[in-house]
Amino acid sequence: MFASFMIDQMDALMLARIQFAFVISFHIVFPAFSIGLASWLTVLEFRWLKTGEPIYAEVYKHWVKIFAVVFGLGVVSGVVMSYQFGTNWAVFSDKAGNVLGPLLAYEVLTAFFLEASFLGIMLFGWGRVSKRMHFASTAIVAVGTLISATWILSANSFMQTPQGFMIGADGLLYPTNWLEIIFNPSFPYRLAHMVTAAFLTTAFVIGGIGAYYLQSKKHQDHRKHGRVMLGMAMIMAIFVAPLQVLIGDEHGLNTLEHQPAKVAAMEGIWEDERGAALRLFAIPDQDNQTNKYEVSIPYVSGLILTHSLDGEVKGLKNWAVEDQPPVAIVFWAFRIMVGIGMLMVLVGLFSVYKYFKKQQFNPESKWFHRAWMFMTPMGFIAILAGWFVTETGRQPWTVYEVIRTSESMSPIAAQQVATTLIGFIVLYIFVFGAGSFYIIRLITQGPKPYEDPSEDTYYDHSVTEAQGRALSGDNAPQEKTKDKSDEHLDSPADDVDDGGLR
Repeated sequence: MFASFMIDQMDALMLARIQFAFVISFHIVFPAFSIGLASWLTVLEFRWLKTGEPIYAEVYKHWVKIFAVVFGLGVVSGVVMSYQFGTNWAVFSDKAGNVLGPLLAYEVLTAFFLEASFLGIMLFGWGRVSKRMHFASTAIVAVGTLISATWILSANSFMQTPQGFMIGADGLLYPTNWLEIIFNPSFPYRLAHMVTAAFLTTAFVIGGIGAYYLQSKKHQDHRKHGRVMLGMAMIMAIFVAPLQVLIGDEHGLNTLEHQPAKVAAMEGIWEDERGAALRLFAIPDQDNQTNKYEVSIPYVSGLILTHSLDGEVKGLKNWAVEDQPPVAIVFWAFRIMVGIGMLMVLVGLFSVYKYFKKQQFNPESKWFHRAWMFMTPMGFIAILAGWFVTETGRQPWTVYEVIRTSESMSPIAAQQVATTLIGFIVLYIFVFGAGSFYIIRLITQGPKPYEDPSEDTYYDHSVTEAQGRALSGDNAPQEKTKDKSDEHLDSPADDVDDGGLR
């Protein structure tokens, strides 16, 4: 009854937007995590090959299982998301397909095929191929995730800052300059911002779990693994978190230039302001074009956005109400993203302090480890908040100032969209709940001890006696005369370690 009432109160467009937001919110978490994990696994394997320390192999073999689950969930959710372009957003696909279609196809032809070719070796080739081949496969998969992010962000950035196209007499978009389309004005900033966010998210997950191993009484055998995880994560927090702040600032300046309405919504600015104040807290009232309960600091937003105390920032009233984005969502999502970013920087500074005190791995450093454990999911929340700012702030356009969202939807009924939305919710809770449960179970179990490799770890291309008889057609058993040269074959104590991996 309630669900039926809610459906009646919503139109098909709103339901389609909710459905797409729901699906892409699930999807983006997994590619971001897989980007960071693949690169980290490459570093881990490189450290193992360089130092020979078994600890790196143990951590690698543990986390590669988690990577496999994360990668699979990302692929599944991505396929579902792409289908929506043909179901709920067929008009948009028709209008923008000449531009966006090839970009998405390039992602499949380059990144997806590359990942698919070497993923099997990465996941199942441990001990079956040479060390160099396995390391190369891990590195290639990591590069593939970055190439995939490049094409996807190029396509999405075109929707934010379109260029290099023309609108034909039939209303369709036609490419005129592929370099301008791919390297559109917001693309470099958004690519750097997203990839860095993926690395930081992964680092805080790994560091938080490492801190958990250091504190948990049940995981005393895994404290050495926790040291590796937390130590490597600290490097990212110390150096990359401040870098992300600088990248975000440049990205904000680019957005101010090309999407000023989005920035005005992010800052909650309604009137043109010189020396615009930073709204720490406010409840945007879009109906009355004002903020309620505003708490602000003078000049700070103007200084950040224009790098000048008297720089002018345009207010939302410069745009008609129907051309303004949903301000409340953009305003608060932006503050969540920035707030978590500042927490990451603070944890990085805390890590510097503990490093110089030589207390970063001390089980007595409970507050330090608890800080890392608290930050474990925060990167995912920041990524979701950032995408809410990006996508909601672009409204009411699918392609900014070119194609409206209201003109992009397929001619389908609200009841149809609602039915599929409910189906997605139920299915995603089951599928992604099971995947998440399995990942948590793997983390709870912890890494397993590394077994010393033996000479038969890698495939031996020599032919055994039985195989030789079968190949020659002589299947009769033959008695073998044992001599001195064959004695070592019967002695397991004389097995030779060829440096392979199990």
